[in-house]
Amino acid sequence: MAAATSDTADFTYAKSTFIAPYTTGLNGVSLSKSNSTAPYYTGLNGVRLGTDELVTRLLWFSLGGFCLLVIIGRLVQIGNAHLRHLLNITTNPVQQKFWSRDRTTFWPRIKKEVLYAPLHKKRHNREIQLSKAMNMGTLPSRLHMILLLLYLISNIVYCCLLDYKRKNQAALIAEIRGRTGHLAVVNMVPLIVLAGRNNPLIPLLRVSFDTYNLFHRWIGRIVVLEAVAHTCAWGVNMHAAKGFPGIRESFGGDSFIQYGLLATIAMVVILIQSPSAIRHAFYETFLHLHQSLAFASVLGIFVHSTKGHLPQQRYINWMISLWIMERTVRCIRIVYRNISLRGCTKVTVEAMPGEACRVTFELPRPWRYTPGCHVYAYLPRVSLWMSHPFSIAWCEERSVLCPTADDEKLPSATADLDAPISTRTATTISLVMCKRTGMTAKLYNKANASPNGIITMYGAVEGPYGGLESLSSYGTVILFAGGVGITHQLSHVQNLLAGHLAGTVATRKVILVWSVRTTETLEWVRPWMDEILAMPNRKEVLKVLLFITKPRNTREVISRSETVQMFPGRANPAVIIGKEIERRIGATAVTVCGPGAFADDVRAAAREQVGEATVDFVEESFTW
Repeated sequence: MAAATSDTADFTYAKSTFIAPYTTGLNGVSLSKSNSTAPYYTGLNGVRLGTDELVTRLLWFSLGGFCLLVIIGRLVQIGNAHLRHLLNITTNPVQQKFWSRDRTTFWPRIKKEVLYAPLHKKRHNREIQLSKAMNMGTLPSRLHMILLLLYLISNIVYCCLLDYKRKNQAALIAEIRGRTGHLAVVNMVPLIVLAGRNNPLIPLLRVSFDTYNLFHRWIGRIVVLEAVAHTCAWGVNMHAAKGFPGIRESFGGDSFIQYGLLATIAMVVILIQSPSAIRHAFYETFLHLHQSLAFASVLGIFVHSTKGHLPQQRYINWMISLWIMERTVRCIRIVYRNISLRGCTKVTVEAMPGEACRVTFELPRPWRYTPGCHVYAYLPRVSLWMSHPFSIAWCEERSVLCPTADDEKLPSATADLDAPISTRTATTISLVMCKRTGMTAKLYNKANASPNGIITMYGAVEGPYGGLESLSSYGTVILFAGGVGITHQLSHVQNLLAGHLAGTVATRKVILVWSVRTTETLEWVRPWMDEILAMPNRKEVLKVLLFITKPRNTREVISRSETVQMFPGRANPAVIIGKEIERRIGATAVTVCGPGAFADDVRAAAREQVGEATVDFVEESFTW
């Protein structure tokens, strides 16, 4: 259909018959009362293009205004943290007392009741475990739910901004068809942006990818509902005009309708297979199917809009361009990080007690590392092109052999036997991968089956990502880790101790709380923990609390010093945080990385102290 250029393509009324301009495909149609539906079942007939553009601008302005508010808030937060950092680098614990308590009640109340609050009571990341591989039940936080409801309500309002003065019901349905289809396409732009690992809003707003992924899922559901409403509105008018034979004829011979239907069906299937129980139980299958269906939906919309000469074409072009740009950046980062003239990234996998692997990547290029960041690991021998996120447990520069052509020649004299072999400095990053299902299970089984429990292969890492939160301005830092969550916290501990030794951080007290099932789990990070415990200033700054929830016997749970203590049973975050707040130095940061139930307990305990002291809470999680 040729695109209408006026604000509305409505047909005006003259008593009981229409006096209307004909559009392509409708020339010669007699518009009598009996067939007044005919012009409105396809094309832009009845669609109010001006109002569509108005609601689009309102949507963009609301999103842009919210981003601006977040930026302003982040700048204030960063400025306050930077000032606190500068003023406390050289101060003693007593001089940091000014920063230990909030000077107003407004901001602590906002943090406690909105920013850090779960949706209801204390449950946020705790999941209902249906089986070993299947779980569900992660809930948005209170702030997330407020934002999602506002976004949903705004889309409902935009869909309902109709010309209710129209006397022809078919014209009103055609307007609904145009509005819902338009909003479905427009909403796909932020949908694509939020799905990208290289989303520019992550560093700009300092909001984690995990949060954007949450919004991606819920905006996707809104898009599907609007696409279904768009298709149903078309079906109602088509049925009124030509009945079911007309609908079957359109499905069978009209490529414009066929590709639109392809997009709608693909979206509905995405919605059906998107619940967390299905995603978690069959993640790799879900991801392949999700990507294929997303491609089918974009292809269907692209052809649908091209054949119909629809004004939404520019949004589809934006969407495709953004997706291509994000994928291109990812490919460039992968190639740059993992391939050089020196070779490719080499991977060493070591099977560890407690069904986990210590995986070390030897990178051919230098690496800029920030505490708390993570990477996506590619291991083609195990999982082809699939990648999974893992926190970086340890990063270091080490010397590796780099034999030259002369080194490979046979020695010509006795003195040549003592000549040193050439070496170079390589960056290595280490991860810990617990055996779950899919890739991690295959990897552990391969390593565990080898004679010495170690295998080598080629692989790649993509990143680093994350590391948005700096803890260097806090006088007291309390880090909670559950199980493999210790990998996220180790980098912060090492960075804070090194900064304290160099006099570049305000931190004077670090408490690391690690909850594990058995003492075998301690082997996962023993070499790195030994390095931390050997640091010269460790005893005056760091206290380590280890909780063994299922010890084989009480004799293996022994505290060897005042600064490294072991306890049987579960950690009680409320008790630990309460005691440390009483003895705090300056402002306090509480961070957690671990299972959902454990993280929810830490969140609840930290919230209880907000208002009593200057407490900031940070949670690191990977929900998908």
